[in-house]
Amino acid sequence: FSDWFTSPMPRFYFDIFFGSDAQLDADGHEIDSVWAAEIEALCTAGELAQDQLRKFQSPTPEDVRVEVRDEHQRPVLTVTVSIRVERAGLMPTLGL
Repeated sequence: FSDWFTSPMPRFYFDIFFGSDAQLDADGHEIDSVWAAEIEALCTAGELAQDQLRKFQSPTPEDVRVEVRDEHQRPVLTVTVSIRVERAGLMPTLGL
């Protein structure tokens, strides 16, 4: 009898931010736990940061941020990826 009824899988919303630009997730995704949602947010933020590096061929000053909300629109967690390069001393000029 208990096999007939299953509780619905939780829905999480992943809002993506590049600096001041935002892509808000209106549909959400069914994910089985907060832990799984965190892993998804980490992977998404990492992939987006990697895409930015490939696109610009250098770090950008803008962070990549993924904010996760639950099915009640309450904040659950935030993942931020920030890449900075600090050069010490003189760097050789490429192409000379």
